[in-house]
Amino acid sequence: MSSREVTGRGPDKASGGSGQAPLLVLGKITEILNAFTLHKPSLTLREIQQSTGLPTSTVQRLVTNLVAHGFLDRTGDRIRIGARMAYWAAAGTKDLDVLAVVNPVLKDLRDLTGETASFFRAEGEYRVCIAVAETRHALRREMAVGRIAPVTVGASGRVIMAWTPELAERVLRRELPQLTDSTVTDRAELRDLVKRTLSDGYAITVGERVDGASGLAAPVFDSAADLVGAVTVQGPTLRMPYDKCVEWIDLLVEHAERITRALGGRYPA
Repeated sequence: MSSREVTGRGPDKASGGSGQAPLLVLGKITEILNAFTLHKPSLTLREIQQSTGLPTSTVQRLVTNLVAHGFLDRTGDRIRIGARMAYWAAAGTKDLDVLAVVNPVLKDLRDLTGETASFFRAEGEYRVCIAVAETRHALRREMAVGRIAPVTVGASGRVIMAWTPELAERVLRRELPQLTDSTVTDRAELRDLVKRTLSDGYAITVGERVDGASGLAAPVFDSAADLVGAVTVQGPTLRMPYDKCVEWIDLLVEHAERITRALGGRYPA
């Protein structure tokens, strides 16, 4: 990548040769990097071109330079975000206030769904709510910061178990608590559900923690690809039947990914 291409300096007819041309190449680089998502961490040149709409020659040239400088890694015809980016992200997110990132996203999610949005993390063998944006509906399932529940019940607990296998193995060796008639207490069944959550990238539960309540959760990761916690939308099953939860999967996952990006995180390989 030439110095002129990086800086954007040089003759600019539109600006009268003032040397203040927009950094158009940086916009193109951003488009290429944004083509990679937690669900599509590996792409071919053709897939990058289709995602960005940039000319093939431009994609080939920029990707080659991004690989050379460590922004991207390439194995065969597959391209990924470079491992070196995690090093930069770790420096950028050092001492970052997680709640300052999480709270605005929860409010957006609450406003889009109309239901309570929360963020849970593991504490021992429990899950604890560390942030919440409550629904404005009068009929609600109350949630508050500091509220704890067994990690074996509910959508957020299932997500935490799916991406914290040592925790899952520990709790699955014990008798499982039953909070409602719908709580899964069979260890083999719960193990299968945790595996499905890991495969799907999200979890939906209905009535497992509280009768008449539904939940939908997705994971958030840090720069080391370790689980930070689970973003959850929850509410009365009357307003959140299973089909409604399914409709919100993409919305929830997008917001979880938004937090992961803001934290400089990456999806486990």
